[in-house]
Amino acid sequence: MMQKKDCRLTYQGDAVLAGLLAKAGSVYTVAEIRSLIAGVLGSAEERDPEAWCVLVAADPSPALVAQLLALRDDIAHDEAPEPIDAGTYARRLAAVRAGCARLGIDGFLVPRADEFQNEYVPAANERLQWLTGFKGSAGNAIVLADRAAIFVDGRYTVQVRAEVDGALYEYRHLITEPPEEWLATALKPGQRFGYDAWLLTPAQVEKLKTGVARAGAELVAVASNPVDAAWERRPAAPLGPVRSHALEFSGKSSADKRREIGEALAAEKRDATVLTMADSLAWLLNIRGADAPHTPLALGLAILDKEGQVDLFIDRRKLVPGVEAHLGNSVAVRPMAEFGPALDALTGKTVQVDPATTAAWVFDRLEQAGATMVRAADPCKLPKALKNPVELEGSRRAHRRDAGAMVHFLAWLSAEAPKGGLTEIAVSDQLEAFRAAGDRFRDLSFPSISAAGPNAALPHYRAAAATERPLEPGTLYLIDSGAQYLDGTTDITRTVAIGEPTAEMKDRYTRVLKGHIGLAMARFPKGTTGGALDVLARLPLWQAGVNFDHGTGHGVGSYLGVHEGPQRIAQFADTQALMPGMIISNEPGYYKEGHYGIRIENLIVVTELDLPGAEREMRGFETITFCPIDRTPIELSLMTADEIAWLDAYHAKTREVVMPQIEDPATRAWLEAATTPLGA
Repeated sequence: MMQKKDCRLTYQGDAVLAGLLAKAGSVYTVAEIRSLIAGVLGSAEERDPEAWCVLVAADPSPALVAQLLALRDDIAHDEAPEPIDAGTYARRLAAVRAGCARLGIDGFLVPRADEFQNEYVPAANERLQWLTGFKGSAGNAIVLADRAAIFVDGRYTVQVRAEVDGALYEYRHLITEPPEEWLATALKPGQRFGYDAWLLTPAQVEKLKTGVARAGAELVAVASNPVDAAWERRPAAPLGPVRSHALEFSGKSSADKRREIGEALAAEKRDATVLTMADSLAWLLNIRGADAPHTPLALGLAILDKEGQVDLFIDRRKLVPGVEAHLGNSVAVRPMAEFGPALDALTGKTVQVDPATTAAWVFDRLEQAGATMVRAADPCKLPKALKNPVELEGSRRAHRRDAGAMVHFLAWLSAEAPKGGLTEIAVSDQLEAFRAAGDRFRDLSFPSISAAGPNAALPHYRAAAATERPLEPGTLYLIDSGAQYLDGTTDITRTVAIGEPTAEMKDRYTRVLKGHIGLAMARFPKGTTGGALDVLARLPLWQAGVNFDHGTGHGVGSYLGVHEGPQRIAQFADTQALMPGMIISNEPGYYKEGHYGIRIENLIVVTELDLPGAEREMRGFETITFCPIDRTPIELSLMTADEIAWLDAYHAKTREVVMPQIEDPATRAWLEAATTPLGA
C-alpha cells in the first residue's frame, strides 16, 4: 500500500469510493489514481478500514473529480461486494434465525436505518439490503422462526417483487399493514420479539410494543444485533474526511448558532440537548463530511448545553488539519465510546431530546441516568430549514450552474437519442460528466434515477447492468438527478419524449405539468402547511381518476441532505407551516406500471408576498430551478391561458439564465427551440 503523500482517498470494502481526504500540495495524476485504485480492488486488504489509498490533494480539479466519480459508478453498477447466488439470501435468513435463537428471541425487526437515523446510510448499515436484496431507501423486514415478511411503501411495491424472493419473504405494505399489525397476528403468546434500540426511535418502539402486546408476546431490546453477527465481510464503518464549511457559504458562524440554540434552551429551562442527526451537527458546527453516500455528513453525536458548549463524539481520525481550530475551545472533541458515560453524567439535568430522530437507546440511557427528559424537536431542525440570505443566494447560484449542465445534457440527448444505442446508465453517466465539469461541484446529491420506458414506472428505480433499458422511440425517459455544490444542493426531474408519445402519455404528462404549475403559482396565508397545498398538485390527475403514491414536496438542505425536514408537501396531516427561507421540491408525477412514468420537479423557495389589498400576511413560491420542460408531450388543449403564460415566462427566464453559459452553437440553438413559447 502506497504511503508516499500525506493525503488520502478513503475506499470502502463495498467498492464505492467514500470521499476525498486532502492536504495542501501536489495532486496525483489520473493515471496514478486509477493505478492505485486498481491495486486496492485487487488487494487482500480491501475490507480493512485502515487499508486506505494515499491519493489526492485538497481541491482536485473538475476533470479529476469526473474520473473518480465515473470509476465509482462503474464499480457500483457492475460489481457486488461478494457473489450473490440463488441460495445466498436463504442462507443469510437462516443465519439470522440461528442468531435469534442464540439470543433467546423468537423474532427480530430489521429496519433500513442506522444509529443516526440517516436516509442514506453507510454500507456497513445496509442490513436490510444484505439480508433480503431490497435496495430501496425505506422498508423493514421481520424474521420469525417459521415466517418472514418485508414491508415497503407505495414507491416500492413493484421493485420489491423484483428484488426479494417471495419464497422467503411475504410482501406487505408498510402503510396499510405496518409491522406492528402483522406481528399482532404472527406472534404467539409468550414469545419474545427483539429489536436493536440504536436503530429505532421511541415512537417506533411504542408502535411495535402495541402490536407485540396484542399477540400476548414480549418486546425485547437485544444486547447485540443478530444481523451483524451473521454478516461476514461486513464493510467497515466509514472514516470520511471532515472539513470546515466556510462562512461565505454558511452565512452564520458556528459560535452564533450555538449561542442562539443555547439561549433558546435556557429560556425553556433546559440544561442541554442531545443531537444525533448528522445534518444537525453539520449545520450547527459548520462542518461537512463524507461518511454517507452523496451527502456531506460526518457521523457523530453531540451534547449541546445551555451555555452553547458542545461535546462532540466522533472519531478524531476523520478531522482534517485545521478543523479542531475551526471548532474552537467551546467544542470538546471526544471519542464515540465516551457518549454513554456522558449521558450518565446528566443525572438530575433537564435534557431536550427529539423522539422523532433520536435512537431509543439514548432515551433508555438517560432514563437510567436519572435525567429529566423533555421530548421536543431537534432545536437545529427549524433554523437549519430557514435558509439565511447567504445560503439562499448560494442555492440560486448553484441552481444556475446546474441549469447549464442540464441544458448541455438535454441538448446532447436530443441529438443522440434518435441515433439509437443509448441506455440508462450511459445517459446518466453523461449527465454526471457535465455536472462534474462545473465550479464548486463535489458529488451527486443522490444516485440518479435514469429510467426508460417501463422502468420509469418505478418512482425510485436505480439502473443496474441487469435491469437497464435502451431509450427507444415512442417511449418516455425520466431522469431525476441532482448535485452537491459547495454553495447549494440541487434536485431536478425531467421527463423527455423519445420520438412521438401516445395520446395517453400526452394526457398524463400535461396533467402532471398542470399540477406542477398550480403549486408553483400558489399564494397562501401565513401559517399554511404543505399538506394544505398538496391538492393543487394532484387535482388535474384526480380529475382523470389517477394519482401518485409519493409526496409532492420535500425540504432540501444547503450543501446538505437532498431530503430535509421539517417542511414537506404531502397528503397526510402536517403541522409545520411553510415559512420564508424554506427550500422545497415541487414534483407531482404519474406512473403506469409496466408502461411508463412521468415526473416534473423543480425546487422552490417559500417567500413573503406583498399583495395590494391583502388582509393577511401572504406567502408564495420562487422557483430556483431553471431547465426547459419538454414541450413535445404537452396536450395544449388541456392547458389554461394562465398555465401557458406561466410556462412561457418560465422558459423565457430559463433562456435568460442559461444562454450566457452556452458557447456551442448547436446547444444554443437547441435551448432557443426548447424555450420557444407554446403555440409559436
